[in-house]
Amino acid sequence: MASGGKRRRRIVAVIISAVVIVGGGAAGAYAWLTREPVKTEPRASGTEIPHPLSPAEQLLADADDPHACAVTFTGDGAPTDPVLQSQDGLYQALPIPSLDGKVFAGWYPSAADAQAYDAATRVNGSDPVVCVDQQVELFAAWKTPEENIAENAQIPILMYHQFTTKPEGEKGWLRGNYAYIGDFDAQMGHIAASGFYLPTWDELSAFIDGRLFLPAHSVIITDDDADQTWFDLAVPVIDKYKLLSTSFMITAYRQDPAPSIYVQRRSHTHDMHQAGDNGKGRMVNWTADQIAADLNTSAGILGVREVVAYPYGHYNDTAKQGVAQAGFEMARTIEPGLVKIGTDKLALPLVRIDYGMTVDSLIKRIG
Repeated sequence: MASGGKRRRRIVAVIISAVVIVGGGAAGAYAWLTREPVKTEPRASGTEIPHPLSPAEQLLADADDPHACAVTFTGDGAPTDPVLQSQDGLYQALPIPSLDGKVFAGWYPSAADAQAYDAATRVNGSDPVVCVDQQVELFAAWKTPEENIAENAQIPILMYHQFTTKPEGEKGWLRGNYAYIGDFDAQMGHIAASGFYLPTWDELSAFIDGRLFLPAHSVIITDDDADQTWFDLAVPVIDKYKLLSTSFMITAYRQDPAPSIYVQRRSHTHDMHQAGDNGKGRMVNWTADQIAADLNTSAGILGVREVVAYPYGHYNDTAKQGVAQAGFEMARTIEPGLVKIGTDKLALPLVRIDYGMTVDSLIKRIG
């Protein structure tokens, strides 16, 4: 048996032979055996390993806007792609997903809120965009069709016109149109304090289709004509209580920008708020093509279609045809009533607010 010393010499010889073959001779073998160990430089302190951006991070990088906010969605049926919103305003066009056999019940800031269907925390286009590090996550909630029907939601659309600072009201044949601003303030204060949910128009449309759950304690606030008293008296109250509202504007008469982030401009037609040959509004005197052309002009000015308010509340089948032809999905009448699942989208009823109606009058009508 070979001694330990011989075995070591044989191993070294084998290694040297291998190095000679690979390294090119005895000199190479000597250099290989006597070289210093290779040192690796440590990574500089604070250096980050590059990694791919998440979809939300990429969206923000492309936007390059400090006010941008990337909104991601979580839950059954939630969109996989984030959407960009601006922290300067309210949420815009939040998705309304669909799932077979379910009714979407809104977006919430946490999974717990979504599970509890907490209407006070539900997020929609009436809420300002609030983000942390330019990102926010919203959670989906769902109801069954049976739960949606059981809620029996009936949505009031409030209609105001002009406003006055005189408690005794204005004189003349339009007296009833002028709401006393003190009453308006009390009514808006009640809506704000009572926790009414304020649906957007796309939500109302989905609700009518049975695709979206709205709480029974919901209301939509609108003004017709965009009178100067709306701007001067009512809008400060809207801002005070931070309530989403809609101003139906006759664009042939005025085209003012939205006076507040809480005021949506929508069409009261371009130039159909005039009487036609038979004394009724042009909306029921013109052809569908003429109606569509007028509404296309209005939509081009406002930058949105969605819903129109019939001038004087006059409409017929031809008017409906013209509205649809112009790409509007909904139209509001002056017929009294509440919006329910299945309501005719081109004949939305309302709750008219006249002079002398106090907050108690409003409570009797909408709760």
